[in-house]
Amino acid sequence: MKRNLSVGMIFLALIVALGVGSAVLSRRSAAEAAAVTAPRFEVDPLWPKPLPNHWLIGMTIGVSVDDRDHIWIIHRPGSLEANETHATTTPPTAQCCAPAPPVLEFDSAGNLLRHWGGSGNGYDWPLSNHGITIDFKGNVWIGGNGRGPGAALNESQVSGTVQSFHDNMVLKFTQDGKFLLQIGKPNRSKGSNDVDNLRLPAKTFVDPKTNELYVADGYGNRRVIVYDAETGTYKRHWGAYGNKPDDTDLGRYDPNAPPAQQFRNPVHCVELSRDGLLYVCDRANDRIQVFKPDGTFVKEAILNKFTLGSGSVWDIAFSRDAQQKYIFLADGENNKVHILDRESLEILTSFGDGGRQPGLFYGVHSIATDSKGNIYTTETYRGQRLQKFVYKGMAPVTKKDQGALWPKS
Repeated sequence: MKRNLSVGMIFLALIVALGVGSAVLSRRSAAEAAAVTAPRFEVDPLWPKPLPNHWLIGMTIGVSVDDRDHIWIIHRPGSLEANETHATTTPPTAQCCAPAPPVLEFDSAGNLLRHWGGSGNGYDWPLSNHGITIDFKGNVWIGGNGRGPGAALNESQVSGTVQSFHDNMVLKFTQDGKFLLQIGKPNRSKGSNDVDNLRLPAKTFVDPKTNELYVADGYGNRRVIVYDAETGTYKRHWGAYGNKPDDTDLGRYDPNAPPAQQFRNPVHCVELSRDGLLYVCDRANDRIQVFKPDGTFVKEAILNKFTLGSGSVWDIAFSRDAQQKYIFLADGENNKVHILDRESLEILTSFGDGGRQPGLFYGVHSIATDSKGNIYTTETYRGQRLQKFVYKGMAPVTKKDQGALWPKS
């Protein structure tokens, strides 16, 4: 009897110990999960304020924030449907509406401050605007991905053949729209190793330390190329992994194949971090590649690997803390913004979904942050809008997909 009692007591003690251990592990797991934090946001459904003059914006394919926290966008007036431009017919079909000028500047409250853009003397305006960057001196840079007169305004990649197009240039202006510099000329590109011309460049970034212009080049070429931002003098260029660019047609992206040794079109963004790392959006390959400024490959991450079509990596912006700890990634195919840890390039959480209500997306294309940590996004295709997501501080990550970030009060 005593022996059975002793065995029973030992068995009971083991059960208690296992229960305590399980509880400790559960608390530890919960604590570890709670330790993963990320910036938290809410959409501002009343931002920006309505435009004057019955103006509408079309495919909105660039956003940038200047040092005064003014928000700049560029859109495609020619992408509006006929029913959206009835005020421009002769005679007017109706009171509404008309295309807004291509470049628009807003203050942080959503008021329209300046507007300009279009053809002018001394430069070649893109047939299909693409990307806008306000550099550290306040200059405005734009690119373009227009194939030729009458070509569709879209975000699709081109074929792998070397072919020249109209939008083989980037342009530099003052904030009042005064022309300063053009790099490249229409219909002259000879491919991804032509240093005098671009080929459907998507986006730019200017290094404040060196005044060098980095170009994501782009929809036709498969490279990053660097110029002197003051003179337009060529400096260097490279392709994926720092390889010499190659225009051989890679065919469609296959998520089960080994990673492509060249960029696919489009090379869609370039962003330089404060610690001197260049992040490049290889959109259709679903990846970010990271380089030193001289083109030395550092690392890569494939994100949402099984995303086909237009790919998952469209544009990025850094958080505004001193370490730029987070990357905000616009994913236009999945209609989300992903929040990544910049060091590991791992997705911590995501927000958004497909839809037209505030906080949802249709073709989220470009992304930028202001000094307060707020996020601004633009949408292409029929999305045709600009949204603001207000920074609400740090919070534990509790959901992989947060959906629409609707205001809580």
